Amino acid sequence: MKYIYDLTLDELKDVLKPLNAPQFRAGQIFTALHQGIPVPDITNIPKDLRVWLNENFNCNLPEIVTVQTSKDGTKKYLLAYKQNLNSERENSENLQTDLIECVLLNQNYGNTLCVSSQVGCRMGCRFCASGKNGLVRNLTAGEILAEVLLINRLNSTSTTRGVTNIVLMGSGEPLDNYDNVMQFLRLVTAPTGINISARNISLSTSGLVPQIKKFADENTQVNLCISLHAPNDELRQQIMPIAKRYTIRELVDAAKYYFEKTHRRVIFEYSLMMKDGKTFNCAVGQARELANLVRGFPAHINLINLNPLHFDANAVLTPPSREIAMTFMDAVIKNGVSCTMRKNKGDDIDGACGQLRLRHLNQLN
Repeated sequence: MKYIYDLTLDELKDVLKPLNAPQFRAGQIFTALHQGIPVPDITNIPKDLRVWLNENFNCNLPEIVTVQTSKDGTKKYLLAYKQNLNSERENSENLQTDLIECVLLNQNYGNTLCVSSQVGCRMGCRFCASGKNGLVRNLTAGEILAEVLLINRLNSTSTTRGVTNIVLMGSGEPLDNYDNVMQFLRLVTAPTGINISARNISLSTSGLVPQIKKFADENTQVNLCISLHAPNDELRQQIMPIAKRYTIRELVDAAKYYFEKTHRRVIFEYSLMMKDGKTFNCAVGQARELANLVRGFPAHINLINLNPLHFDANAVLTPPSREIAMTFMDAVIKNGVSCTMRKNKGDDIDGACGQLRLRHLNQLN
């Protein structure tokens, strides 16, 4: 059964044609769905149309399994999508429940929602919990959108929108789910929908070079963030398996291509890590090496103190002290590159990608 949140306004118009419903009904339905209103509560359309939609489409927003709230106001949601695995039996109990996470961060300029693009992840980055059990499946465009619509509805007031900015930085590699993510971007920026500006959306990739170039050609005006985490290929290959496929030079060249096509500054994300109590990727010499990589075109380094895996007492990668982190940042800046330290949020909860989902799965097992 097709997911109603996957549909564009034009597609809604098409599915209503056999019903001989007025074309404006599609606009009413699309707008209401993007306000997070469940189909049974769309009271400005006839009841028989609401019934027909429920009978012919999956109209359910994801279920909230649990919510964690940090002392800094960050909210982390564990959401469940239920799929019917036996399409021949409408009432089949053979269901698969897919768990994903999203995080709402309260910031001075609005509320930023970090959304997931896949159930699990195949990238296998050492510091990230999202890929611990591999990739389960891609989320559809509507399933990614539904994260936004649900959290926006839950956190909106009569005067403020619950979600003003979106980052595709949750579980999964967005460019590994390219077509669905592109359709999500079209849906979430639709003027008659929730209408979030592309310039208020950031997409983070581990570095799929061909897809970065393809994304550049789309000219979406979305902010591109690249997870770098090391200043050279040898070190990056120890952290991120994708580094064995694409070199840092290829990655930086793709970033430059993105800027040339979109005129949008590229952000390089760099998690600072210690290994066995020693600097791993955060020594002063590595800061100079990092600056040399990206100097010469509009780029920015966004430093992040590693969020340790709370459930893994034996983790060998840990965050550095504040002194080491600030010394690293100062060295990057002194070498002529824009650089800031991102404020850690949700440290007292399972704030980093995949942690809450993995903890829940471990408890079930």
